[in-house]
Amino acid sequence: MKKIRVLIVEDHPFFRSGLAQWLNQQEEVICCGEAGSVAEARLAVAASRPEVILMDLRLGDGEGLELITEVMREHPLIRIIALSQFDEDIYAHRALKAGARGYLMKSEATEAVLTAIGTVLRGGIHLSPRMAARLLQNIFPDPASRTLDLAKLTDRELQVFQLLGGGLSTVEIGRHLKISPKTVETYREHLKDKLGLADAPALLRAATLWVESGRLETEDAAAPRLKG
Repeated sequence: MKKIRVLIVEDHPFFRSGLAQWLNQQEEVICCGEAGSVAEARLAVAASRPEVILMDLRLGDGEGLELITEVMREHPLIRIIALSQFDEDIYAHRALKAGARGYLMKSEATEAVLTAIGTVLRGGIHLSPRMAARLLQNIFPDPASRTLDLAKLTDRELQVFQLLGGGLSTVEIGRHLKISPKTVETYREHLKDKLGLADAPALLRAATLWVESGRLETEDAAAPRLKG
């Protein structure tokens, strides 16, 4: 029986080699190649001719989301499954929008990899049940919710929000993203508007809270409620 050819794009060697070894122990799949960077992935796609790519979203020399878009533009028949430690509530729909057909958290059981591969090769989309429900919630949002909805943000706005929460200044963010400080300020204004935050300090507190604890709340929701 012809085995499904799977390419792994992952910049952590220990995780990558472990996953490759596990795949090669399965009856229906084989690891046809490995890549640890965007540059290596470009070469590996051409050399190994994979049917499925398991792709990390954060690579040392670039962003996985951009690489997904590039691969799908040049190889539309390949099925890509995003494999990440990033919160699926924030990144799953971005991966799908870029062209991926599935999203797996690295914390999931390895058996989920085979399930995801089977699903995408049959033409389906693989998401966790919780994430599928979350996407429906984005279509039909709860107007009473005070949780910040980062799904409203563009990929670049999310990058700025994350860097703000990491303590970087406007100038440092501009240098990191190779954009001008004035452009960063424009993104900050967009973030305040889209997230319903009153001013720059509120934006900074929300971004810091998200980066440090993973919580996405408005100040009203995060504040303690008075009794009586």
